[in-house]
Amino acid sequence: MQISKGTVVSVNYLLSSSQGSEPSQLVEETSNEHPFVFLFGYNGAFPHFEKELEGKSAGDKFDFTIHAEHSYGPYEQDYVVKVDRAAFIIDGKFDETRVQVGYDVPMRDANGEEIVGHVVDITDNYVEMDFNHPLAGHDLHFNGTILDVRQASSEEIEHGHVHGTHGHHH
Repeated sequence: MQISKGTVVSVNYLLSSSQGSEPSQLVEETSNEHPFVFLFGYNGAFPHFEKELEGKSAGDKFDFTIHAEHSYGPYEQDYVVKVDRAAFIIDGKFDETRVQVGYDVPMRDANGEEIVGHVVDITDNYVEMDFNHPLAGHDLHFNGTILDVRQASSEEIEHGHVHGTHGHHH
């Protein structure tokens, strides 16, 4: 069976990223026991990732790069902000347990949506946070193998995600 809209795809890959002229670094490695499993054609993966896999079958190998503009986007300096230190006061004290340089801190944007900020610096007045995705500005290189392709069930298509082994359980 070939990968097409409405199929459940299991892949095993090495994902590395690079930014500009920097050397590539390993980001993620899946395994046969813990593959990446997704419902093809239902926003379960980057569109360019799906485009590269479309038409392939179990056993086929792949090796491709997705440029930053087609994955997590460019690095935006505007997403690095200084948040008033008062925002991190709990019971009259600065939250030193959760807010440390190098830590990721979940927060809420103006619409109440959860966003994660990476703590870059802490001063007496503010906490500098980077709200870019950690892979923003990085080209992503995928090298792997298609492990399995099967037709999705009508329930999986209706729900928009994979059920069962390596998928979502209700």
